[in-house]
Amino acid sequence: MDKVCAVFGGSRGIGRAVAQLMAQKGYRLAIVSRNLEVAKATAGELGGNHLAFRCDVAKEQDVQSTFQEMEKYLGPVNFLVNAAGINRDSLLVRTKTEDMVSQLHTNLLGSMLTCKAAMKTMIQQGGSIVNVGSIIGLKGNVGQSAYSATKGGLVGFSRSLAKEVARKKIRVNVVAPGLIRTDMTRHLKEEHFKKNIPLGRFGETLEPLDT
Repeated sequence: MDKVCAVFGGSRGIGRAVAQLMAQKGYRLAIVSRNLEVAKATAGELGGNHLAFRCDVAKEQDVQSTFQEMEKYLGPVNFLVNAAGINRDSLLVRTKTEDMVSQLHTNLLGSMLTCKAAMKTMIQQGGSIVNVGSIIGLKGNVGQSAYSATKGGLVGFSRSLAKEVARKKIRVNVVAPGLIRTDMTRHLKEEHFKKNIPLGRFGETLEPLDT
């Protein structure tokens, strides 16, 4: 049976690049997004027997139902990639509380919920989890205090979970890319950031996958 890789946030950005790479390697993909039509389009472009699922990772019932559907139609998830994320950049004094909460729920709680759901089968068979963080979670940035908190929290969560489940042959890793050309960074002017980037440019979506 083909191994199954579930990519949450797999319809765009880094998640989409991950899905493309894993499809090339022969995995069956579950492309998961809040926008089912976009997820279906991505799954269709990959060819093969890949499927799309709709899920709001901030809602536990959504996450549980999605894992049940994935197991029903694809089989147990062997690999989990958490690439779903949002940002609401603003100075803290101007940030709405609901924007803080939405970032925490999607960027941090969402990954915690998907990891928890994945444990039900991975504890029996082993597996691998990759959580997509951000360099902002390690270094911080002006106007991104809430976003930074969610990604910094994701690092701590991933490290702790890795220690919890290592004896069950489950690997948990987190990658923290710098600025990558995606929908989330399209509004940024690259010239303003180049001086702080060793490569002198934004990264491409495939580059974090080299890790």
